[in-house]
Amino acid sequence: MQKKKKYLYGPVPSRRLGRSLGVDIVPFKLCTLDCVYCQLGRTTEITIERGDFVPIEAVLAELREKLSEGLEADYITVSGSGEPTLNSRLGEFVESIKKITTIPVAILTNGTLMYREDVRAACAKADVVLPSLDAGDERTFQRINRPHKDISIEKLIDGLSEFRKEFAGQIWLEVFLVGDMNTDIEQIDKIKDAIERIRPDKIQLNTAVRPTADADIRRLDAEKLKTIATQLGPKCEVVADFSYHFTDKYAENMAEDVLSMLKRRPCSLNDICSALGIPHNETLKYISHFQSQGRIESERRDGTTYFKAN
Repeated sequence: MQKKKKYLYGPVPSRRLGRSLGVDIVPFKLCTLDCVYCQLGRTTEITIERGDFVPIEAVLAELREKLSEGLEADYITVSGSGEPTLNSRLGEFVESIKKITTIPVAILTNGTLMYREDVRAACAKADVVLPSLDAGDERTFQRINRPHKDISIEKLIDGLSEFRKEFAGQIWLEVFLVGDMNTDIEQIDKIKDAIERIRPDKIQLNTAVRPTADADIRRLDAEKLKTIATQLGPKCEVVADFSYHFTDKYAENMAEDVLSMLKRRPCSLNDICSALGIPHNETLKYISHFQSQGRIESERRDGTTYFKAN
C-alpha cells in the first residue's frame, strides 16, 4: 500500500482542470477572505501577510516520488485549504516543478493579492491561473467575501487587470453565484464590466453544491446558471457540479475509504482528513456524494458536525 502524501492529493477529477494533482502549500483556512460560501467553513486567520509556511523541499520530494510512480495528470494544481499566494515561495516552487516535469501547472487563487508585483510575478510562472470574482461593487464584495480590511473590490479588479497585461498564459476567472446576493441584473452588469477590464480567457460560473460556511446560502439551479452564463457572453461556461459522480479510480477508492471509516464510527471532517491524508475540500466532495444518495447523515454536537454512515 502506498503511503499517504502530506502535501499532495489525487489526481482527482476536476470539472475545471480534468485530472488534477492537488498541492497544498498553506495551513488550513489561512486566507485573505472569509467567504460566506466557503465549503471549508469560516476562515481561522484572515491575513495578507505572506510567509514560508511549508518546507517546499519536502513538497518537491513527494512530487518526485509521485512522478516516479508514473503520474498521469492534466495539471499539477497549487490550491488546497487556504490561499496559496500567501506562500512567499510560490514562484520558486512553480519554477522547481517545471524543472522536473512537463505537466502544466495551475494556480487556484482568490486573486486578492494580485495588486502586489511579487505575487503577480510568482503566478506568471504558471501555465493557467484561476482567480475569483464574486462581486461588482464594494458593498456586495464585503457581504459575500468578507475580506481583510486592507483589500477592496477595486484593488482586486485592478490587480487582476495588471496581471492580464503581464501574463501570456491562460486566465480562467471563476464567478461564484449566491442567490439574493450577486444575481440581480444590476450586479451581473457590474460583474460583466469588471470582466471586461480583466479580460480572462474563460469565465466559469459556480454555485453552492456542498455545505457552506454560512448555513443559509442559497444555491442557483442549473437553468439560472445557464441564463447568467448567456448574459456574460460566449467565453462563459457553467462548472457547478450537481452530480457527485466519481469515474476516476483514485476518487472511487478514496470515496469508499471515507464510507468505510464512517461505517465504523461517527467522525468529524477533521477526523476524516487526518486519518486518510486528504484535504478538507476533497473530503467534502465524498461526503456530499454519499449524502446525496442518503448513505451518510450528519449530527451537530458541541459546535462540531459529525458524519456517520446509515
